[in-house]
Amino acid sequence: MGTRRAQVAVVGAGLSGLAAARVLARAGRDVVVWEARPRVGGRVWSLPTAHGVPVDAGAEFVGPTQDRIRALVAECGLALAPTYDRGHHLYQRAGRRRRYRAGGRFGPIPPDPGVAEVALLVGAVNRLARAVPAGAPWRHPRAAEFDALTAQQWLGRRAFTPGAHFLSRLSLSSALSVPADEVSFLFWLHYVAGAGNATTPGTVQRLASTGGGAQESLVVGGAQEVAVRLAAALGDRVRLGTPVRALTQDAEGVTLAADDAALRAERVIVAMAPALTASIAFRPTLPAARLQLAQRMPMGAVGKVVAVYPTPFWRDSGLSGQALTDGGPVDVTFDSTPPGSARGVLTGFVSGAAMRRLDGVPADAVREACLPGLARLFGPAAGRPLEFLVQRWDREEWSRGGPTGVAGCGTLTAFGPALHAPCDRIHWAGTETAEYWAGYMDGAVRAGERAAREVMAALD
Repeated sequence: MGTRRAQVAVVGAGLSGLAAARVLARAGRDVVVWEARPRVGGRVWSLPTAHGVPVDAGAEFVGPTQDRIRALVAECGLALAPTYDRGHHLYQRAGRRRRYRAGGRFGPIPPDPGVAEVALLVGAVNRLARAVPAGAPWRHPRAAEFDALTAQQWLGRRAFTPGAHFLSRLSLSSALSVPADEVSFLFWLHYVAGAGNATTPGTVQRLASTGGGAQESLVVGGAQEVAVRLAAALGDRVRLGTPVRALTQDAEGVTLAADDAALRAERVIVAMAPALTASIAFRPTLPAARLQLAQRMPMGAVGKVVAVYPTPFWRDSGLSGQALTDGGPVDVTFDSTPPGSARGVLTGFVSGAAMRRLDGVPADAVREACLPGLARLFGPAAGRPLEFLVQRWDREEWSRGGPTGVAGCGTLTAFGPALHAPCDRIHWAGTETAEYWAGYMDGAVRAGERAAREVMAALD
């Protein structure tokens, strides 16, 4: 087995790794990307359907202040189209289904007696999030206090009605795919603070909203096309089906070992979620803080279901296709119909405990569990799709969940600085390491570009 040489090696051909490699290649650096999967994109994956409609099985949406992914979409010659957001949304809780319109000071608030409490909670979270230093929540003035609480403990002390409890929990679980009692409140503040940019503070509303929020737009042709075009521009610098098993550092460089290949580089960018880095043997071992961090940032439990219909029939009834429900296992839906398509596409998310319950059952059983809930929301036609796709991200070998790694109590204050601090010649990318929009495609791009700049500074 010969050893190839490069100036910089990138581990992972998701958006973060490809964005890093793009910056390095454009700067004239000799860069190689190794990816474990037989495809590029990581947690961004677009699937063709039997009925000719491309659908996103993973990351999908782009919104305001997501400046880097928006720029990259345009530079790749792609376009954004608005997520369908006309008509009424649906809200179903305790067996009662109601329509409501989006908008207002606190974003899309459904008709529930608990909305007044939710508005106060949203305002309080936004105010606290404004004090979170970008990408460094452990420097918040009350970091130790907030990191000792779960998000559920903080929210539960301020929500008193069933509706407020449901909505406050859903606002978090729909973003992170974990229950509120498994997340540090400091991590939730960090996530909210990141829903902005250097000039625009992050807010809960921007995370939760479609128009004016994180779900505002879709990539025409599917989000994975961004990764496909980045990889095409990099050409044979990208090698697929090559999981890195070991990284060995010495005074002159780093050796990457795969099953049937070896690579020698001066610097390495590992563009993976912290939890996934445990699959690599680091020699010498990484600093304890980085190892502990990787053990304490599990991926959210999430699945995405996609139902394809002859037409977007719900629009004829004045519905947007967006719904919030406790009818499970799907708790949030969107109209993901591609622009110009005659077919209709509803996507739904299954997260947390509901996803864990369905992890071990066949895909047909997931379909049978989900379709009755869609029919209760949108009518009998929703229970008869032409095609029904299931993507269980926590069963995907090289993802093990999503959309992001999450931190429980005590993690950020004890180990947070290790999240993006280089370990000698190893640098870290991946959406979890971004200052803004961690957990989103924009965060992945930002993190990759930041890691590339770090490497170039170290090489100069």
